[in-house]
Amino acid sequence: MSTHPTGPLIECFQELKDPRVEYLCDHRLLDIIVITICAVICGANSWTEVELFGQARKTWLTKFLELPHGIPSHDTIGDVFARLDPEQFRACFMNWVLLINELTAGQVIAIDGKTVRRSHDRHLGKGAIHMVSAWATANNLVLGQIKVDDKSNEITAIPELLTMLDVSGCIVTIDAMGCQKEIATKILNQEGHYILAVKGNQQNLHTAIKDVFEQAASTDFAHVSCDVDLAVNKDHGRIEKRHCWVITAPDYIAYVQQLQGKNVWPGLKSIIKIEACRRIGEESSSETRYYISSCNDSAKAINGFIRSHWRVENSLHWVLDIAFREDHSRVRKGHAAEIFAILRHMTLNLLKQEKTAKGGIQAKRFKAALETKYLLRVLQG
Repeated sequence: MSTHPTGPLIECFQELKDPRVEYLCDHRLLDIIVITICAVICGANSWTEVELFGQARKTWLTKFLELPHGIPSHDTIGDVFARLDPEQFRACFMNWVLLINELTAGQVIAIDGKTVRRSHDRHLGKGAIHMVSAWATANNLVLGQIKVDDKSNEITAIPELLTMLDVSGCIVTIDAMGCQKEIATKILNQEGHYILAVKGNQQNLHTAIKDVFEQAASTDFAHVSCDVDLAVNKDHGRIEKRHCWVITAPDYIAYVQQLQGKNVWPGLKSIIKIEACRRIGEESSSETRYYISSCNDSAKAINGFIRSHWRVENSLHWVLDIAFREDHSRVRKGHAAEIFAILRHMTLNLLKQEKTAKGGIQAKRFKAALETKYLLRVLQG
């Protein structure tokens, strides 16, 4: 067998435990994993399509895979992934991310959740899975992910995900669900900073911050030290203005903390108001949001940090739905839905890091399906 062209991939997944009985295995686990990753890169969104890819590229695959019994059937592939340990598979994924990427210091790590809508199974009483992911906005890749337990929510999943990540020197942004003192403490303990959206689930905090900004605005901020930034973005006929006010004055932070009682917010350095106005053609809309942060950066910097958070929607969730058709996936047996979600993240990372081809993710997947030379380039990062 020739030197394997996917060295980092093999290095990180070779310790993955095979769930099958050894003497009943006709196909090597690493062969199945590599075939599947190649197939998903090239556009496969189901086990049947993975098998079709394997059969179509069998001659090419035999150059670096053993394939002692040829290409496994889609039933075999699906059964193996359904039985794999998702925690082990996730750990292999995260080791691979660390191996092939050097994370940018000081970047925003956006944490957000997404439901894989058609992964439910009504006959078995199984609901659709909900994945919480960490998106590195500067590196443009998924750092890690975790499935929310069926009888739980993102509040319990986010700390588990944070435990797996290195957030030191980075700014972790989370929407209102993650605005919890325990989560803020965990980020600080891992030497990171937080920016947390504040909404109705933290009613006292939301009211206190809103009152501070309303009172300050009533005197045109004459008695409040407040940094202000206005960012204007134009794109595809859309104009968006984001007005950002940041208060870091210790007496105002102390006032907000005082209203929280004994259980104050850890490391709180700034309270933030964002007023976003959007115009598309003749239609316009506006929204006001509030945040708390352990950062004491300028309003311009914080305005940029918060705007970066929404890249997780455009660069990850939207791409998963459009390019990978994630919400249409009926992969659901055993742990397969969760692991297939991780496979999509893995292939998205590979495709995002490949810079030579023009076009979006769909175009890159199509090009990889047409040209094995390009597929190898994607595989090798």
